[in-house]
Amino acid sequence: MSLDLNKLEHLIAVAEEHSITRAAARLHLSQQALSTSIRVLEREVGVPLLERTATGVVLLPAGAALVEDARILRGTARSALQRARRIGRGETEVLRLGHTPAVTGEEIIALLRQVGDAHPHLATDVNQRYPAELTEALLAGRLDIGLCRAMTPPRGLARTTLGQHELNIAVDADHPLAARPSVALSELADQRFIVWGQPGHSGYTDLLISHCHAAGFEPRTERTALQGTPPATAVIGTDRLAFVTTAPGPAAGGAARILALDPPLYVPLHALYSPRTTSPARDAFLATAAP
Repeated sequence: MSLDLNKLEHLIAVAEEHSITRAAARLHLSQQALSTSIRVLEREVGVPLLERTATGVVLLPAGAALVEDARILRGTARSALQRARRIGRGETEVLRLGHTPAVTGEEIIALLRQVGDAHPHLATDVNQRYPAELTEALLAGRLDIGLCRAMTPPRGLARTTLGQHELNIAVDADHPLAARPSVALSELADQRFIVWGQPGHSGYTDLLISHCHAAGFEPRTERTALQGTPPATAVIGTDRLAFVTTAPGPAAGGAARILALDPPLYVPLHALYSPRTTSPARDAFLATAAP
């Protein structure tokens, strides 16, 4: 027995919209056609996938499991189709690279230069994505590699470590600590830290907090409203501190100052990717960028 990718796409839409009506509109189908497609899929699978309630549609455990795998299948099929078309048209493969705001533009450029020295003809398309958007795009086959820090890969994605970057502390240029070249993390127990992800919901934030625990204190954190901006800029005009991987010294045109941590601490640079797709450009990038 084989599964119809169109019917799986219908199931994904219903799961994401929690409504046959909204899913049908999204798919440009009639409600009757979509309901029929879902019923046929349930017969093919042999178990109920959805529960229709007065407030909407709820996935049953079997439906949730199928949706999880269907997203992986959809991305793999999309990548296979794009690869076949590209080869048939004689087009050059372009490595689609995404990165979270935790990975700075300077770090991306240094990595691309490193890979470019070994593969001068490798073409890349780079853009920034928030963590949830990054994993969704990787699973959907719209990205080949996602660069991040300490993100746990969801089902269908693999993770490899490309290196370790030194962790530093950003402060406003007028902060009392700004005149110091370095600081011990244990000295910062009474400070308040800006983070980008909520503790318990961000692997990178949890990693930073674990460094504070190792230094002997529970950090006070607050999530910045300046999502997507360079990390060092979040402290400007505040008395807050932020963990960054920007090099020590002046930053943001002198509005911020980066202090080295003594002793030094490091955070990983990770690459997420789908091991089920074929991409010579991705494989070349990972082989060159990995230590």
